[in-house]
Amino acid sequence: MEQVGSTLTATYAHPRPTASNFLPAISTMASSYRNRFPHYALTHSLSLPWRPSTYYKVAAITPTLAPFSRSSQGLTPSNMLPFVSNRTSLFTRYMPDDWYRANLTNFKESEASRHNSERLRVDTSRMIQQTRQTQAEATKDLGERVNDIVFWKSELNHEMDEMIGETNALGDMRKRLERALAETEAPLQVAQECLLHREKRMGIDLVHDDVEKELLTEVDVIHSCQERMRRYLDKTVAQLAADRAAQHELEKDLSDKQAAHRIDDKCYHLRNTSEGIAYFRGVERADATISVPESWAKFTDDNILRSQSERAASSKMRDDIETLLVVTANEMWNQFNRANVAFTKRISETADAKNKIQTHLAKTLQELFQAEMTIEAIRKAIRDKGPAMKVAQTRLDERTRRPNVELCRDSAQIRLVNEVYEIDDTIQMLQQRLRDAEDTLQALVHNKANLEHELAIKANTLYIDQEKCMGMRKTFPNTLKLVGYT
Repeated sequence: MEQVGSTLTATYAHPRPTASNFLPAISTMASSYRNRFPHYALTHSLSLPWRPSTYYKVAAITPTLAPFSRSSQGLTPSNMLPFVSNRTSLFTRYMPDDWYRANLTNFKESEASRHNSERLRVDTSRMIQQTRQTQAEATKDLGERVNDIVFWKSELNHEMDEMIGETNALGDMRKRLERALAETEAPLQVAQECLLHREKRMGIDLVHDDVEKELLTEVDVIHSCQERMRRYLDKTVAQLAADRAAQHELEKDLSDKQAAHRIDDKCYHLRNTSEGIAYFRGVERADATISVPESWAKFTDDNILRSQSERAASSKMRDDIETLLVVTANEMWNQFNRANVAFTKRISETADAKNKIQTHLAKTLQELFQAEMTIEAIRKAIRDKGPAMKVAQTRLDERTRRPNVELCRDSAQIRLVNEVYEIDDTIQMLQQRLRDAEDTLQALVHNKANLEHELAIKANTLYIDQEKCMGMRKTFPNTLKLVGYT
């Protein structure tokens, strides 16, 4: 660029004609002052073909000698000096002031022309530089936009990885909960079968004892644990649906960000020399945008916040399920142990009662034998009294045949009579004892039957409690299975 104020060599489309003399004729100078550069339309070859005619137009500048022209316009032919072709006349055509003014006017016109040319060059250069600067600023904005998209893509990728991990962890916890719920069916079935088996007890042993109370409590505890597990299982399914919905939004947003990143990155690397660039008339007037940077960033931020909120709820859900599994396992184990303790105590009591019944039965059998022996002895004693009675009565009968005064009531007669009475009383007493002994024998037999029945009842109860119930309760699931582990 030329320095401001320096002399420039101007090139004109229609150059100014050079005069043959230093001072041309008055008529010639007057006409040139009036219209120094007549207007001519520029040809097509000089209309700057390297610029699109749609956006630019050629500026035409017609320099004029305004001050001098206005001073010349006031002269009329009558006021002008007469034309004298002889240059040797004694009078002059101009005054020195006119000469100085003409030079000053030329200087000013030259300076104005240079100033206009320089301003045109500066404006043109600024316009060219402005176009380049505008493109550079647009490229810079595209780069910043690409950086913003990359940042949010990284945030979305990180959040998606976290959400996928949390969803998988919650899915595993759901499977654990389902396995733990399935494992509760076996203890429940065992408790219910124990109750059904104990309904087969007989007689007095069909009692609402501590074992039955603990079994009923165990069934209630297992039902309560199952209900809580099912409730948390429904919550887990709902939370998984919410997690997958948030993950879907993240995936959709990430997919849009990836597409936008490809497009903006391609636009960022486009240059004036790139291939595939073309004119798209009216594209700048088509506004297909549906968001602004604030709403654009807020949309992704809301998706991330929603995902973080769902992840926090999912993590809390997993902690609650873990606590639930531990609590329910402890509750079922504790109640199972209490029921087993009640079974052990009841079995011990039943076995002790059975042993006592067996002891009493043995004594009863011994007493039955003694009673039978006593009855047999009484019967033999009664039979033995018969001959003695016969002898005494025969004696009395024979003594009734004594003659006359010989029928004396002597001591022998009295003793024989007393003997008969004594034998008869003894026989009556023995018969009464025989009846009592037989009644006692019947009571002992009845007692023996009762003891044998009670012994059978106790044996049946022991078989149910010890063999059937306790045999099934040996297969209770361990703690690991109750908390959902395989």
